[in-house]
Amino acid sequence: MNVLALDGALGAFSAAVARDEQIAVARAEAGNVALERGLAIADEVLARAGLRPDRIDRLAVGIGPGGFTGLRIAIAYAKSLAAVWQRPLVAIDSFDLLEYGGGFERVLAVVVGRPGVISARYRSATEMRRASGWTEEVLDAVLPSGGGELEVVGAPKDVLHALAERAIIVRSAQPVVTPAAAAAALAASSREPARSVHEVRADYGELPAAKSPRF
Repeated sequence: MNVLALDGALGAFSAAVARDEQIAVARAEAGNVALERGLAIADEVLARAGLRPDRIDRLAVGIGPGGFTGLRIAIAYAKSLAAVWQRPLVAIDSFDLLEYGGGFERVLAVVVGRPGVISARYRSATEMRRASGWTEEVLDAVLPSGGGELEVVGAPKDVLHALAERAIIVRSAQPVVTPAAAAAALAASSREPARSVHEVRADYGELPAAKSPRF
């Protein structure tokens, strides 16, 4: 199976091609490049993989939470390509992309928003909770009581410090598969595609802060 995946939520715009559950090509470019360079990056990974669009079996896209602009542009590209090429589209959330390949048993995955704001998901063998908002409020909402040891992926230093203050023994980890589009490409082969591209929607976590217009 050949999969083309895109992601714009996790700090960079990335594209990857997986062939038979192995990454053939992956590329990521940091900064606000999704609008100007996103399709060119997708074209580049296809060319480097030696694949034409008619050889792609399905597409995948990261649906967030994450950066507002890159996220919505990546989803727009993926939905457009899926519609034009008439290929199924698989939607994968940012938490699953961060955790992919890690084999975590008890983990907190963190996506950074604007300063002081995060989206986080706690997952264990028996429960799963997620929340978005101010860091302390999110940790209150998702963490189990009693402290203990916890694997944490994607968290910046301020979140790690906040966890330490709660008597939690943190084992900080980095995503095993990068860039994010590579994780999406690998995960997509075993997931059910959306019934329609219209089902695929962005999960922004918390919308960006808005400024009141001046009159």
